[in-house]
Amino acid sequence: MTAVESVRLSRRRLLLNGKPELVFAGEVHYFRLHRRDWADRLDRLTEAGCTAVASYMPWLVHERPDGAIDLRGDTSGYRDLVGFLDLAAERGLLVIARPGPFVMAELKNEGIPYRVYREHPEILPVGWDGRPGTTRTVDYLAPGFLTEVDRWYAEIMPVLAERQVGRGGPVAAVQLDNEIGMLSWVSNTPELTDQTLTDFAGWSTKRWGSDGVRTRYGFDPDDVPAWRDGVRSPAPGSLALHHDLSEYHRDRYDRYVTHLRDGAESHGVTAVPFLINIHGTGGGRGRTYPIGISQLYPSYRGKPRLTSGSDHYLGDLTVENVADLYVMNAFMSAVHDVDQPLTSLEFEAGLGDYGEDLSRFVPPEALALKTRLCVAQANRLVNYYLFAGGHNPPLEEAVADGNDRIAFTGERHGFTAPIGPEGVPNASYPVLRDTVTAARGAAHLLADMDEEYDDLALAFVPDHYLTEYCHPGDDARREVVAELEQFRGMGSRDVVARAMLLGGFSFPAVDVQADLDTNPATGRAIVLASASTLAASVQQRLADLVHSGGRLLMAGVLPTRDTDGSACTILADALEVSGGEIVIGNERVFPSVRAVGWTTAQAEVRVGVMQHLAPRGDAEVFARDVASGNPVAVEVRPGRGHALVLACDYICDLGFWTALLARLGVRPRHTHDSTSPGIVVTSTADDRGQRLLHLINVGPVDQAIVVHDGAGPLFDGARVHLPARAGRMLPLNVRTGDGVLAWSTCELAGVRDGTLLVRRTGVGDAVRFHGRDPHTWPDAPEAAGKVVVVA
Repeated sequence: MTAVESVRLSRRRLLLNGKPELVFAGEVHYFRLHRRDWADRLDRLTEAGCTAVASYMPWLVHERPDGAIDLRGDTSGYRDLVGFLDLAAERGLLVIARPGPFVMAELKNEGIPYRVYREHPEILPVGWDGRPGTTRTVDYLAPGFLTEVDRWYAEIMPVLAERQVGRGGPVAAVQLDNEIGMLSWVSNTPELTDQTLTDFAGWSTKRWGSDGVRTRYGFDPDDVPAWRDGVRSPAPGSLALHHDLSEYHRDRYDRYVTHLRDGAESHGVTAVPFLINIHGTGGGRGRTYPIGISQLYPSYRGKPRLTSGSDHYLGDLTVENVADLYVMNAFMSAVHDVDQPLTSLEFEAGLGDYGEDLSRFVPPEALALKTRLCVAQANRLVNYYLFAGGHNPPLEEAVADGNDRIAFTGERHGFTAPIGPEGVPNASYPVLRDTVTAARGAAHLLADMDEEYDDLALAFVPDHYLTEYCHPGDDARREVVAELEQFRGMGSRDVVARAMLLGGFSFPAVDVQADLDTNPATGRAIVLASASTLAASVQQRLADLVHSGGRLLMAGVLPTRDTDGSACTILADALEVSGGEIVIGNERVFPSVRAVGWTTAQAEVRVGVMQHLAPRGDAEVFARDVASGNPVAVEVRPGRGHALVLACDYICDLGFWTALLARLGVRPRHTHDSTSPGIVVTSTADDRGQRLLHLINVGPVDQAIVVHDGAGPLFDGARVHLPARAGRMLPLNVRTGDGVLAWSTCELAGVRDGTLLVRRTGVGDAVRFHGRDPHTWPDAPEAAGKVVVVA
């Protein structure tokens, strides 16, 4: 590739030498490979079409038992970071540097040297009731820890700075730490050391005043013993304290990231972007992923030369979890500024057999489906993790833990990676190679395109995800958390987002705590998955939206309390609807509702939860409780606005949800005639009117569909063949050296001397230039994958 002299973030694009580019990277751990194997793994990466290599750079590996740090391999080939960086540069690969201090990666102590814990026992966090934490996390702002981090950065950052792009080196970006806050969240261990509690007292007093803190929490911030006991062992029902503790941790993480960045810059890392990765997937789902966004977004939002990247492990991509990935990207984008692009810093690659016990096996095509969805949502950097496996060398100092290696996975590591520990490719490698090839065929367009949206947006409420901490004895807090987990984000049973996406809609998310457009002439219809808890300020914004002429679809239950637990019905009052009894299904009660009126649904359906509604003004009921006849869904028109309130977890009936959105004047730009669910359709466009139509079939059924937009059938009515578990990126109005490619039912394969190339599918291929008849080829299975000149 052309030598890269600058990397910038601008207009949500990744600019290399001032030009928008897509970057595909693969994670290769040099410290888990012999030097002699590095060249082979980097060559495999290049063969797969990637232009960058990423790697953790573990403090644990590079620090010797006496505290000396070796980055040049003088004491071990596994420590030759400089040699690895120089080899990547020779291969023409950019480097995404990930120097920690935490790196996780199955390393012991998450990559922190044992010495640091021995010499600074005070950095270990104290949690609820004064109990020690159960993970190897630390108090991020403990002076002893920061002093050690500064020492580590003083060694490694000059090496990276000397090798930044612009100085003739390959380093194109630097990630600050790894999965910040994740260990505290998953272990339910807020940082409650004495030092932290003193800091929290100052934070709380600055925000609420001393009298306000006493009223809010029930104890005095100036009484140190009472303060420590009160925070560590709060009284039952301490909803305000729990909420504030999570908000306070956001501030701590922001200060920590600022410290790391200042340290990196002080050692010369000033020419490349910084990155933060967002954690939170689990069990093949993304429902908890926004917790990571909620924890960390103040650390990067609006910060120049800094952006966030996803860290996701979803396994397969199916109708169950495709909306998870779509919403994860949408929520990330909702808290980015105008320059910060989407990236993916740990994009799951391989077959998913992480324990080498065949308890999980992910189909190789899942990698292709997830890549296609992410590039359709304008991800500019994708790092396949883990690209190449390796082995875990012994620690230089024995620790008597059963294996004395750097990691807890045994000798071999990365069993599931496309390139295995011994350098042998598995079934995911050719899929990765073909997927990157397909994306790079359209990269000259994708890199400067944005996703196009329909006239709606999914509400993101960051504070709905402040649920990472709950004192074990606080039943009231547990109830609030459980309800938020049920209703927030994608909606109860995830139906809200899933129905929109599989119903043909493409949509952004909007942070309703900060960025709600209340101008009805420009604002999209807002879709809110609602819970009983919703901040008064957010309720007021939504109320103002509707009264000024905006549109709202609210699914869940009516908000009735503020985040501190106090009663708050601002939104319900504005909608002139009161919430009544909440009916929850169990083994003997089977709540059912029947849609009525203008909806398309006919049969009564079983729901898991519903709330009876009592509209106070003019309202039209569109769903009722079958047993009592009480309304559970009403249409209201308060002020100049229009709102639909659906107080039940209605099933994922695509026709029903499409009818609700149509009632608000929202219709998908693209429709198709498939009779089997599972197709995601969206489009990307640039400012010249060039487009790519993205069709992704996550279902198990082959499809041959006609796609329509508002003007009629696309591709002159030709059917697009979309096999099960496959996708297409189809060009529309793409300029060539001698004309305009009106459309093609096969994908682009790149540009050669101003001439477009397309890649045959072997079935139903057709291409039209403006003013020319379609160019069709006879169906031929052997033609699949063949690159053909079309202009």
